[in-house]
Amino acid sequence: MASKYMSRPTRISYGFMAGLLVVVAVMGLATPLLTVLFSFFLLHVFSFKGRSKALAVALFLIAVSAVCLGVTIFVAHTLVAAPQIAERLVPKLVEYAARWNIELPFKDLTTLMSLVRIEALERFGVLGLAGTTLIRQAAFVVIGMVVAISLFNNATIVIDRDKHTLKDNLYSISADEIGRRFELFYKSFHTVMGAQIIISSINTVFTGIFLFAVGYDYWHLLIVVTFLCGLLPILGNILSNTVIVCVGLTMDVQHALGALAFLVVIHKIEYFLNSKIIGKRIQNPMWMTLLGLILGERLMGVPGMILAPVILHYIKMETSRLAVDYKAEAETTAATKPE
Repeated sequence: MASKYMSRPTRISYGFMAGLLVVVAVMGLATPLLTVLFSFFLLHVFSFKGRSKALAVALFLIAVSAVCLGVTIFVAHTLVAAPQIAERLVPKLVEYAARWNIELPFKDLTTLMSLVRIEALERFGVLGLAGTTLIRQAAFVVIGMVVAISLFNNATIVIDRDKHTLKDNLYSISADEIGRRFELFYKSFHTVMGAQIIISSINTVFTGIFLFAVGYDYWHLLIVVTFLCGLLPILGNILSNTVIVCVGLTMDVQHALGALAFLVVIHKIEYFLNSKIIGKRIQNPMWMTLLGLILGERLMGVPGMILAPVILHYIKMETSRLAVDYKAEAETTAATKPE
């Protein structure tokens, strides 16, 4: 039962969480925050049925090593496959555009690559800056995993509570309230990402069966792309579908249209699953989620798009726990109203 009056430590904890989210957005710290949340999530998965924390950490490190190996293999195959796909796709796009009287900003692969290089230079300034950004993000990931393991082993904020002269001091009580804010934030992440992972996994399984059955080129890479894009609500499916249809165009129009028809059908089924799985857990309107995704991307990039539904759910959970005294508010409004 929520209290009618918010205590000072509670107000401090809400201010701390709001300030933290602002700092994360302004200073570009979405990657380490996401890493901490995902790592903490995995550590709890590996610690089920009363397993020791040491074993859970060991399983987590093994899983991280396996993921790193998988990402390395995926990137290596992608670097080989992407130019091959582009060489086959661009002439097809130019041909279809000319047939439908559509003016494209490129005429062949060479001009397209020039446009991409110009965009990259405008976005990153120099290629060396992009490399520096990659190294910094990798360091953030490592730091995030270390923080998650530390929190998993001991999440206590006040470690010298017994040494304090005053037991219920402002620092200790505020720290306890901040801990409750973080606990609810993690629950929001667990709720949102747990549902999103389920939906993405189901979509990936059906899409993988289809791609393998029709003999799609690069089907193994497309399966990975489908799962990763599926972690982004709403927009992720659009991205993965675009990639799949484009790869289908490199083969023939029939493959592209067949893939498009299949994806439309499977996503109609996903609407039902979304209402049953995500709808029951999150219950946010689509327009709110889309606005959150756009704002998250503008502030924090792709990690911000993943965090946006989590933050929306967290705000909803926090505000729904706060009681409102309409009678007191009406009396205050009447007292401050000019005669």
